[in-house]
Amino acid sequence: MKSIYLIQVANSTNKDLVELLLMIKDKKIYKDEIIYTLGDITGELRLKVENNYNKVFNIGDVVNASIKDNSIVKLDLSKSSYNLNDFMNCVKRDVKFILDELEEMTTQQFKYEEVMSLDKYFFGNKNFINIFSQGIGGLEHHTYIGGLAEHTLNVTYWAKKLAYRYNCRYKEIAILAAKLHDIGKIYEYSSIGRFKPTMRGEMEGHIVIGITMIEEAFKNNPGFYSEDFKNRIKGCIVQHHGKPEYGSPKGPNTEEAFIVHYADYLDATMNKVSKVKDKTTHDTWSDYEKKIETKLFI
Repeated sequence: MKSIYLIQVANSTNKDLVELLLMIKDKKIYKDEIIYTLGDITGELRLKVENNYNKVFNIGDVVNASIKDNSIVKLDLSKSSYNLNDFMNCVKRDVKFILDELEEMTTQQFKYEEVMSLDKYFFGNKNFINIFSQGIGGLEHHTYIGGLAEHTLNVTYWAKKLAYRYNCRYKEIAILAAKLHDIGKIYEYSSIGRFKPTMRGEMEGHIVIGITMIEEAFKNNPGFYSEDFKNRIKGCIVQHHGKPEYGSPKGPNTEEAFIVHYADYLDATMNKVSKVKDKTTHDTWSDYEKKIETKLFI
């Protein structure tokens, strides 16, 4: 944890020079100047420098900032270790434990060779895991580092419950599809400096990206996967938002696709509800919340 945060400096009446760690959140390059946005978990401020300034920083860099009278007077790249939680919203639970629980849950369920192979292609890949563990669930829900892993765990949990409760014929496909349903988000959003869509995310979206990733996995092992398996897995990915107006080209039309859709909808909605609860006093009404289309009595 940092010893001092930006909000403390902003609220202080002390005008002496203060040094603290800040992250480069944004960077705008113009002909004659560069505008940096710097901040931590408590706030942000801007710094203008000439375009020929002898120190150049990148989005995501953590710097030692010297501040006097709420203005930055000096910046240097930090060589100290830091906690990402001080600069970005992060999942409360250790992501490693989230991923361990996800693996334990699915390893117990997966018996079919096709299911185990596709699962291993992604979740047996260290590079994929490193990116996945830093991903966000989106800009509407689970908007924090580790949010993608947390959301995936919850959706997989509910998909498993629903698959067994309603005796789904293809239980393993429902559970695997839940685990894979949002993998495209690792390329849809950037978690560097600020949470924002990437260019690919803006152009394609995570459903198209996810299908592309699934197709690449199938091509990696030609002839191994049956057409029925491929169609069912891709159908769940394509249809998991439920309706075209929610971002899916088609609505669910298999038993397992309905399971993944409702598991996803449940967890995304309850995460939005939790955010309202966190900022609302107990025994009072919240303000109207557009994301859940109502106000809540907490």
